[in-house]
Amino acid sequence: MKHFPLLISFAIAMPALGQARTEAVLPEMKVIVTGVKDGYRPAADTALMFSSTPGYSVAAGGGVSGLPVINGFADDRIKIRIDGMELTSACANHMNAPLSYIDPQQVQRIRLIAGVTPVSSGGDSIAGTIEVQSNAPVFAQSGAPLLTQGSFAVSGRSVNNSVATSVNASAASDVLSIGYSGATTRGHSYEDGRGNKVLASMYESINQSIVLAAKGDGQQLILRAGMQHIPYQGFPNQYMDMTDNHGQFANLAYQGTFAWGVIDARAYWQRTDHEMGFFTPERKGTMPMITHGRNTGYALMASLPTAAGELRLGQEWHGFRLDDYWPAVPGSMMMGPRTYLNINDGKRDRTVLFGELETRHDARWTSVLGLRGESVRMDSGEVQSYGTNMMNMPDVMAARAFNARSRSQRDTNIDASAQATFTPDAASSYEFALARKVRSPNVYERYSWGRGSMAMTMTNWFGDGNGYVGNIDLKPETAYTAALTADWHGGGEEGWFLRVNPYFSKVDNYIDVDVLAPFKPYMQMGAKGNLLQFANHDAKLYGVNLAWQLPLASSARWGRFMATGNAAYTRGKRNDSGDLYRMMPLNAMLAVEHKLGAWSSRIETKIVAHKDTVDARRLEPETGGYALVNLRSSVALSKMASLSAGVSNLFNRAYADPLGGVYLSGLKANGGALQALPAEGRSIDLGLQLTF
Repeated sequence: MKHFPLLISFAIAMPALGQARTEAVLPEMKVIVTGVKDGYRPAADTALMFSSTPGYSVAAGGGVSGLPVINGFADDRIKIRIDGMELTSACANHMNAPLSYIDPQQVQRIRLIAGVTPVSSGGDSIAGTIEVQSNAPVFAQSGAPLLTQGSFAVSGRSVNNSVATSVNASAASDVLSIGYSGATTRGHSYEDGRGNKVLASMYESINQSIVLAAKGDGQQLILRAGMQHIPYQGFPNQYMDMTDNHGQFANLAYQGTFAWGVIDARAYWQRTDHEMGFFTPERKGTMPMITHGRNTGYALMASLPTAAGELRLGQEWHGFRLDDYWPAVPGSMMMGPRTYLNINDGKRDRTVLFGELETRHDARWTSVLGLRGESVRMDSGEVQSYGTNMMNMPDVMAARAFNARSRSQRDTNIDASAQATFTPDAASSYEFALARKVRSPNVYERYSWGRGSMAMTMTNWFGDGNGYVGNIDLKPETAYTAALTADWHGGGEEGWFLRVNPYFSKVDNYIDVDVLAPFKPYMQMGAKGNLLQFANHDAKLYGVNLAWQLPLASSARWGRFMATGNAAYTRGKRNDSGDLYRMMPLNAMLAVEHKLGAWSSRIETKIVAHKDTVDARRLEPETGGYALVNLRSSVALSKMASLSAGVSNLFNRAYADPLGGVYLSGLKANGGALQALPAEGRSIDLGLQLTF
């Protein structure tokens, strides 16, 4: 199977097909989504499904757990909902990020709303919202016999010899439906453009779910339940690897349509049991770290028609519980004799009320006004260090100080948003947006407490090789955002368009860092790291996103040719000097697409500028500019089968991902000096899907 030698001949003609069922959805405001398929590449990570969207990028993690970035805001600053459930990372390294809990093969639809998010689409975030919907239940037509459907898909990539498979099956009458979805993916460590293996980047993931649904008389009830198992997942830019991750969930949703309006109700539960440690040959030793997390919540929303639009009223509650502890290592002077309590009975509860009014003022003007209030209560129990000897003295003193003070915190957060759309004619539209958005600190930002360099490096979801400690007194982040989207278009879906989206965010109490002291990662004299504490600092982020489409030629014989592309520029700076971390440099995507009958093909070039505006406090590495060429194509062989293939990084360019952080797993192999994480080299990508 190495490099799929027998299938290379298909590569020029054909992208993987695992995301063929996913549709691009235009957000109500701001960022323009031109596609969500990552150039049709088969991927194990759902976060990659928006990669062709201007202003959107993914910060590298494991093969299943990249962290989304929108207009420079990353991770917890983005509200992520999977079938309406709000999930929280139950890991000090965010290895089980929310989007890692659903396989790309199980996704039916994704919606990205950036910057100014309507209050009905979530709070406790300042960047935007990602809403993921899995396969919807299907029903037979009224009076028709039992409807049965199914599909099977398989895809693979040569760069890491990965294979992904999925199966879907359902049976339904006109009022009852049952469905099953399963997906597995497994990959070895990938190779960079020089042919070198990037150590500790292998993974395996298994996701299964069932859906039961009933409908009738304008009402529908859906019960989803499922599990996830990740036996292992390497993280080349972290000090630890994931050695096991079990997740289970149950999600009950109801929708009823009545004469007075529509009501949506949901209740959900999700649990994660997570372990970190070492399982790769590059990382030897023993240091188990165990985390148990639990999300519970409900959401109620009533949609009431008005004379000129709709009024939406809602109430929500979300609770998160976290226990993070590190069992003693027998015989170790430093990691024993007691269990290290990192987060003990951590709590984070949000109670929400919101109202939102959508109004069509006339044929040209519409508006959406919203107000959202949230009460966020947080607390944590007492903690303890491994031991009380001199090696543990920094943590002993830190634990005493942590336990001696009050840890209960309450934030009252108010969100407000105002959006207006002006459509002067059939060829243009203009969207204006203003918002005040607030996010409270997460559990680790407030309650991680260790002051020893080893303990601090265990709290790090930034992939930068540094160590972090929390700050109980952190204030919530408050972002004031203004955005404009201008859209000029003509010719319908297959016509031309140009979209321009400038934005500006002023963030009070942005949660950044203060430098406490330097240290040597892995005690390598040639490596440099900093010990950091989370701290509030005012900041600003600004930029512009562009997207365009232009028909080139069309004929019955040769098919249709289309030029598409996008570009994005983002900057983030602290008001007291310095650049913010993980700001994507200027980048652009240029592509030509071709469609002829059952064939669809694409050649694209991704261009990224040199990254020289870096975060000095985190010792963020600079990265060189690069250009990548990708080839994609797919063909429907019949009504029941389709085939797809492509080549990623056609010319095997060696480069470093600007958001990849540092290559920790290769530190010793590279002579003890930290370098930027190498990205993937050339890959031949293939996929087959069968439906029945």
